[in-house]
Amino acid sequence: MFQNLAIFEKIYELILWLYLRVNKFPKSQRFVLGQHIENTTLKILEIIIEANQERNKLSYLKQASVELDKLRILIRLSKDLRFISIRQYGFGAGKINEIGKMLGGWIKSCR
Repeated sequence: MFQNLAIFEKIYELILWLYLRVNKFPKSQRFVLGQHIENTTLKILEIIIEANQERNKLSYLKQASVELDKLRILIRLSKDLRFISIRQYGFGAGKINEIGKMLGGWIKSCR
């Protein structure tokens, strides 16, 4: 069902990668910032699943775009607080940008 949905696969890969990073956050932030990152990423995945099932996808896709922007800021904050390295940030930001381009293309195709 979702195997053919490339954006689903990209988000799923990002979730797996982020979970490994968040587990290495300082204990005090693992359950604050780390949990927020995990929840935001899972919410994006849920919205994409819902959008795939709906006829009117545009509102769902716009919501996913907003959540993706929130995730960008949370990942940047993690880098600035030195919970992740510059290299890890570059990798994560690249994945997020890739998902953003796919999401943007999907939004354009729905208009």
